Amino acid sequence: MWFLLKQIVHAGLPAEKAPEPNDAWHTERERIQSEILSILGRALCIRQVDAGSCNACEIEIHALTNPYYNIEGMGIKLVASPRHADMLLVTGPVTKNMEAALKDAYDATPHPKLVVAIGECAASGGLFGESYASCGRVSNVIPVDVTVPGCPPPPVEILRGILTAVKAQPKRPGE
Repeated sequence: MWFLLKQIVHAGLPAEKAPEPNDAWHTERERIQSEILSILGRALCIRQVDAGSCNACEIEIHALTNPYYNIEGMGIKLVASPRHADMLLVTGPVTKNMEAALKDAYDATPHPKLVVAIGECAASGGLFGESYASCGRVSNVIPVDVTVPGCPPPPVEILRGILTAVKAQPKRPGE
């Protein structure tokens, strides 16, 4: 124990400097929020579907709900049912076991439905490709409006992909 205490006294406590505040995200956040609300006029409800990923993309999507990104404050909500969703966020290569479930979630989503494929695996099949256990990319199973590349993509890129899909959304009848 004395040896350890001697090393601590000699080396000190290693620590990094705290990061400087970044105001660029707050201006980007306000811009995204105003664009989404101007296009939709209401909240955007998203159903996230894991079609067989390694969970790295889910961690980045989950980061969007923390106080720093605060997508709830921007009018973007993650919902539990595809029946309440405007958009599906799909991650991972579609495994054969998840193929029917993904199709069911897509069919249950009301029109006009948007699909965003998150991550390299969802966009191209990634490392897994097509095999006896994998259908490959999401677009092999359901139509995809926007793909967000990256392994995993950072939260800001996921938000940009969501905004791109919302901007490309066809107008509803009567609008």
